Amino acid sequence: MSQASPIPGRGLLTPQDHTILMIDFQSQMAFATRSIDAITLRTNAALVAGAAAGFEVPTILTTVAAAAFSGPMFDEVTEPFPGQSLLDRTSMNCWEDEAVIEAVNAAVNERVVLCGLWTSVCIVGPALSALDQGFEVLVIADACGDVSDEAHDRAMDRMVQAGVRPMTSVQYLLELQRDWARGETYAMTTDLARKFAGGYGLGITYARQMFDASEGQTVGEAAE
Repeated sequence: MSQASPIPGRGLLTPQDHTILMIDFQSQMAFATRSIDAITLRTNAALVAGAAAGFEVPTILTTVAAAAFSGPMFDEVTEPFPGQSLLDRTSMNCWEDEAVIEAVNAAVNERVVLCGLWTSVCIVGPALSALDQGFEVLVIADACGDVSDEAHDRAMDRMVQAGVRPMTSVQYLLELQRDWARGETYAMTTDLARKFAGGYGLGITYARQMFDASEGQTVGEAAE
């Protein structure tokens, strides 16, 4: 008979066990995206970028044909990583780009998390390629978008059927925090939630205000 213990499941992400690729969050790519509105897309991308930077997750920022066609990467994605180079490519599948693969190998993680534009091309390509090479792959579905709902949904179906695990941007942030007693990242996590996490962020704001009023300190301060 199985015995329960207070240990997190191995399927949960930690800041140290994965590499995240943020792919082609560029103006021209967003122009044609219809499966998610631009404001929500940029908000979710900002939440993911902030979480990855705040938890010091190895992060690869890659663009496609930035100068010739697709334009610059969203400021919300690049600002949490000051001075980090963007790996520009000609290939639609970033897994076929040597500089990207060099960065993936340098991170020495067998888990890869993907998000970006478009789901059916620039996310499906590296997802299926990474799976084929023995990596575990997760895709942040609400930080991806495509030219139609059908294109995004069928791409997610195809990846999940192949073994990809889908998740959301808020799930990504909270899975990395996972315990409010982790004081070193408490303020960063709640700040990101309040700024970018919509209704959940409103709940975080209210809960923190109530706690501050009743206790005179934050959960993070109490944990220190």
